[in-house]
Amino acid sequence: MFGSLGMWEMLIILFIVMLLFGARRLPEIGGSLGKGIREFKGSLKEVESELKELGGSDATNDSVQQEENQKEAQPRV
Repeated sequence: MFGSLGMWEMLIILFIVMLLFGARRLPEIGGSLGKGIREFKGSLKEVESELKELGGSDATNDSVQQEENQKEAQPRV
């Protein structure tokens, strides 16, 4: 990810970030960012598990087939 950035470039970026936010706020910003990433990953896992449950249930497959049959049965104008 940082293959094209050298040591001096990264130090300059760090210095600019410290000037913008201050040394006291950097740990707070890092903690907030970490919490946000953890919540996002947790939500993603939750959605994946719900999709797996829906994909494996016969009731869902039956309702999809019923909807397709209803569309086919409707007269076309």
